[in-house]
Order: sequence, then C-alpha cells, then structure tokens
Amino acid sequence: MPPRFRFVLLPRLVSFLTLLLALSPAGTPSSADAPHPLSRSFASGERLTYAISWMGITAASAVLEVTPAPPQQGHTMLRLLSTATSSPLVTKFYPVDNRVESLVDADTLSPQRLLFRRREGKRKNDFDVTFHHAQGTVLGIKDGQPFTIAIPPGTQDSISCLYYVRSVPSLQPGFSQVMTVHHDKKNYRLEVRIEGIEKVKGPWGEVEAIRALAIMPFQGIFLNKGNIRVWFTNDARRIPVKMKAKVIIGSIVANLVEGFHAPSSS
Repeated sequence: MPPRFRFVLLPRLVSFLTLLLALSPAGTPSSADAPHPLSRSFASGERLTYAISWMGITAASAVLEVTPAPPQQGHTMLRLLSTATSSPLVTKFYPVDNRVESLVDADTLSPQRLLFRRREGKRKNDFDVTFHHAQGTVLGIKDGQPFTIAIPPGTQDSISCLYYVRSVPSLQPGFSQVMTVHHDKKNYRLEVRIEGIEKVKGPWGEVEAIRALAIMPFQGIFLNKGNIRVWFTNDARRIPVKMKAKVIIGSIVANLVEGFHAPSSS
C-alpha cells in the first residue's frame, strides 16, 4: 500500500469506528424491529479513551464521554460526546479533528439533537439535526443548508445507537436487533447480532466479553461492507473494550486504554 494512501486511510477510519456509520448507502433500509426494554448500563461521568491502530501503526485516539445536560420538558437528558483526533505522525499528512455531540433522553435513549463537526484534511462538514419523533421527521442544517427528512419510529443517531445497544438487557448469543440510524441526511438499516462470549485482554487486564457484529448491508467507504465487531464487557456496565473493522488490507482496531474501572463490590 503506498505510504500516502496509508496515511489517508487511517484517519478516515477514525470516524468509521467511533461513529459506526460514516458510510454510503446502496439501497433502501428495511423497517426496524420493535424497541427492546432498556436497562441503562452507563452513567454521567463515564469517559472511555481508545487507541486506534492499523497493522501496528497508531493512527488516532478517540474518546466516548457521557455528561449531564439540562432537562427538557420535564425529561432528564444526557449528552453523549465522541471526539477523534489523528496521531502526530498522521496529522502531518492528513489531520483529523472530529466531534459529535448527541443529546438524548436519559430514560429512553431517544436522540433529540445531534451536532456533528468533521475536520479531515481539507474536508469540513457541520450538521445540526433536531429529531421530532412524534412528527416522524428530522429538521437539520448541513453546511448552512436546511433540510427536512422523514424518519421511522425508534430512529437512533450515529452515536446514540451504540449506547442503546449497550442498554438492551438480552445481549446473549443468538440475539438480533435491527434499528434505523439517521446520519448525514440519510436513514440507514443497522442490524446487531450477538455472536458469542469470549475473553478479551487489555491494559486493564482480562475480562469476559460479549462479541457483537454490527451488520450494515450496503457499500461502505473503500468498497468494503460496513461490518464492525464490538466487544462489550459481560456485566452490567457493558463497556465497549474493543472495536474492529476489516478494510481492503488488514483491519482497523480500537482498543480501550483509559476509563475502565472494576465494578464496585456490593
């Protein structure tokens, strides 16, 4: 792989892993399954830091963070924040500084507003999307241009979907869930399948983890299917300790390096 292409490839996949859905569709999404009852596995104050690498090269770091937000119409709210920045080496060739902020209902994890800021090389995109679930629409502005798009019931955004999956109680082998995710003026079909339970090692030790496969049956960037595997701790916290996506050559891996804490004993 030519060096220049390699350095462009690495940071472009930062968003691919941390947002799960920076992809292009190749068909019409089907309807999603009925939503499952939730048992929230995370709390305000959680901050998870990941090292993102490709074939042993550290490409970037990413942070997933949960913070409190002002209540809206009597509902408790949470702010889900994802940031991704390229490593110093990659920055010399292709700087990346992305930020995604999702405001969600703390009880239902239904997204209310998404702020998306992408800075990748010379590419710049800004989205501001408001979800009106009762009306079945999203109202947004992309790069200064307003738009309105219909959405089906239960639609998630490109960051809230990860936290929604973490909070489904029945994550056991054989479980499958289809949901609709709205991102960048499009509605995507996302299927999550639980493949198995296995041991995963990291700087925080060894844990039992649930291996989930996120299936997006449409063409993604670099002409590969957009399948991503995520390993969640097999406990009440469901911490995503590892994420992995195959690309044309090798795989991109995001490993948790900071933010893991042993569960408190009762």
